[in-house]
Amino acid sequence: MADALVHFICGSTGAGKTSYAIALAARIGAARFSIDEWMSLLFWPDAPQPIDPGWALERVERCRSLIWSTAADIGGRGMPCVLEIGLTSVAARKAMAATASEARLTHCFYLLDTPAEERWRRVEARNRAGSAQLDFAITREMFDYVETMWEPPSAEEYGNHDWVIVR
Repeated sequence: MADALVHFICGSTGAGKTSYAIALAARIGAARFSIDEWMSLLFWPDAPQPIDPGWALERVERCRSLIWSTAADIGGRGMPCVLEIGLTSVAARKAMAATASEARLTHCFYLLDTPAEERWRRVEARNRAGSAQLDFAITREMFDYVETMWEPPSAEEYGNHDWVIVR
């Protein structure tokens, strides 16, 4: 999969996506894009309190769109990109795969398959440590809300795209 130009990192909250994306980008000499980093710099400082999911999702989509256009330009020049952009649903991953194919960019998906209990333990540890990833702690309520949005890849997805499973 290292020869693909676009590497999509997938998994639910606390799966280790950012750590994996950093390591993968370093290993293959890729540009790395993280939706959490973009959101932290561009929007979280101005977020309404309490955070409104609709407000946040609209801004996530704006960031995802700009990240993709930048990554497509870079990939079109032959440099690989690692995208950690919150592809939580089957539909979102299918759309990005189609978009990458339309741009004639080889791509693969990486699933960080970590059990929910371990992911919550990691989130709690990150909250206690004051993570640099986000400007706020992820509460159990937020974690559970995102869990309802996460759709693991289906058998059809595995058959239609290249996947690397990371456990």
